[in-house]
Amino acid sequence: MAVQYWIGGFFVDSSRNQITQNKQSQTITPKALAVLNYLAENQRKVVSHEALLAKVWQDTVVSPNTLQRNIAQLRKALGDDGKVQVYIKTHAKQGYSLECDVRWHDNSDSTEPHSSPENVVEEPHVSEINSDTRTANKPKPSIGALRQTLIAAGMIILAIIGTMYLTSKQIPPLTFDKLRSLTATDDKEFNASYTPDGKYIIFHRYLDKQCINKLWAKNISTQKETQLTKEWGAYGRHSFSKDGKKLVFLATKACNEPVSQKRCYNLVSLDFAKALESPKQPSLILQCQNSQVMNPIWLNNNDVALLQKNSDRWKLISYSISKNKSTDLYELKSGNLIDFAYSVRDDLIAVISIHNDDQQYIEMIKPDGQVLSSHLIEHPPELSKSHPIYPKFDPLNKQLIFSTGRQLFTLSYDGKVDKISFPFSESMVGPEFHPDGKRLLMIRGPNDSDIALLPLRKITEASPLTQNKQTQLKQPQSYSSFERSTREEGGAIFQPGGELIAFWSERSGEHQLWISDGTGPQQLSSFPIDTYMTGFYWAADGNSLLVNADGVLTQVFLDSSQKSFPMEHPIVKFFQWDSKNNTALLTLRIKGVLKFVQYNLNNSEIKEITDKKVKWAFKSEDGRLIYKDYMDQFWQPGPAEAQRIKVLDKNAGNGKTFVIKDNVIFAINNENQLWSYDLDNDVFKILGEITKGVVGHLTDINKTQFLMTVVVSAKTEVVELSLSE
Repeated sequence: MAVQYWIGGFFVDSSRNQITQNKQSQTITPKALAVLNYLAENQRKVVSHEALLAKVWQDTVVSPNTLQRNIAQLRKALGDDGKVQVYIKTHAKQGYSLECDVRWHDNSDSTEPHSSPENVVEEPHVSEINSDTRTANKPKPSIGALRQTLIAAGMIILAIIGTMYLTSKQIPPLTFDKLRSLTATDDKEFNASYTPDGKYIIFHRYLDKQCINKLWAKNISTQKETQLTKEWGAYGRHSFSKDGKKLVFLATKACNEPVSQKRCYNLVSLDFAKALESPKQPSLILQCQNSQVMNPIWLNNNDVALLQKNSDRWKLISYSISKNKSTDLYELKSGNLIDFAYSVRDDLIAVISIHNDDQQYIEMIKPDGQVLSSHLIEHPPELSKSHPIYPKFDPLNKQLIFSTGRQLFTLSYDGKVDKISFPFSESMVGPEFHPDGKRLLMIRGPNDSDIALLPLRKITEASPLTQNKQTQLKQPQSYSSFERSTREEGGAIFQPGGELIAFWSERSGEHQLWISDGTGPQQLSSFPIDTYMTGFYWAADGNSLLVNADGVLTQVFLDSSQKSFPMEHPIVKFFQWDSKNNTALLTLRIKGVLKFVQYNLNNSEIKEITDKKVKWAFKSEDGRLIYKDYMDQFWQPGPAEAQRIKVLDKNAGNGKTFVIKDNVIFAINNENQLWSYDLDNDVFKILGEITKGVVGHLTDINKTQFLMTVVVSAKTEVVELSLSE
């Protein structure tokens, strides 16, 4: 088969995984293109499902939907669809056929489709010619055609070799049987990894319950811990140079400092040997200017790979420290990159991305940007399709591994996901393999957050709710815990017109929705293992709640029955539900890009509100929308453009959430003060001070009480899991 050919006005280039029309190119996954190639070889013939699966997915078991998804991708690229089948025709219970002539590209040295052949006329519905007549009248192959055939055969051989390299047919299943704690303290440790020689673990440790941290090292043999960084700051995930002499990571100011401009994460390095002798201040490598960067990883060629975002899309770049120059490695014109991992042993990059079909893919890439493969990630029933995947390489097997909390999965280079036998019940995240591949580090330990139910009179004797004119600050000695447990819970909200309080909790071992009237909690939802809720809201009648569970809206009634609302795009955040008009304020991930929208549950209409990245949003009783961006600035839509509420810039703090009652905004600032802002009168007030030392944020308020989520303990630790012999 030729490497390049024409289908009507479309030029297919197998060597580049592209289909081009009118100089507009589309990148197609290798498997989908292989399907098209096989149909092109058998133009106008019906090719059975079994033949296509055997040809394209040799010795691989895939679901029937896999072939259908690839056909759908091809039809979309060719401007076809399932009803008007101009190019690819479906033959019920038989297979597919390519219903137009194929013109093979004779110039094997050319890789660009300069123009469509002048004598090619698209006639997809012309009656078929007898196959014997076509064979009899077929001209003898020319020398150029023979050369093209030889080149194509060579490409096929290379593709087979590449497939053998990228896939492993008999990877033994991973099983773990031992677990030991490595950093059993009262602090919060995270981002743990081994040094390249495997002698130390490097991890980050929070200061108390704040979001500033230092880097530490621990000698596995002696158990001695050493502080590596001198000052407290907000440091990101680290990566070692190949020789193990230096660390690279992102750094910025402590996140409890006021945000006066776009937060900038600088790329810094640390001399590991010198830091072991005494703590050192990281050295600046690259200072960000007009873009964001994320997840720096040191490559074998001494460049640093990292994700960079200039507008609303991420791309993978390679930064040369010695040349102070960056090179683009991979990006999607329609879609977005989520994460990437790097194999030091195989010098290979795995990119997790979301394409324009809103589905997750895995691309295998060389450090020079050469794309080796692109595959749709096939989610098993245990894994939600919207659950983000952050994998790490398994150094002994050609696969990756990732965690969703209480479940571990392997991810093959061709997108197949398999669940790992995991005998431990605790939630653990962030797997990082030892260089020997026989053990790995994870972060264990549920945080303990509580729900505080506080009377307003203990905080203030004057507020907009009580309509008094003077404010007197009072500080309660302690807060009252509502339905105390030792697990993480929060998000509590009052039932409209009732006595119930709804909240999320992990007290049952799973992230579930609970309700209580103060006399005993009741579990309301029964979501699957590792389901994550990112928002819920009461209906106006108080008889149900709308919940965002794993990116899908689900209405949960007080009798525990549920009703789901299928959506085209996954939900990242859910802010508020107007049950009377059946609309919701959401952040959606559309083709990999976050969009703040109003969504109509009745007709699935999406109305984009702003292109800003929204941290929290709420509507007042009279319908005024207030939202907060990631610079902690408050906005409300205006007649021509959004208007900033400037009085809140310096006074509101960087709290996670706010609520609106009687057209008054309420929240808690950095100084643990409850404040209010009257939207009608443009009046800001400090209402009172919350207990000193309490870290939390407001979740709801009424005329006599308010609810807040309080951090009780932020303890997490580094543990080591060993593979079964």
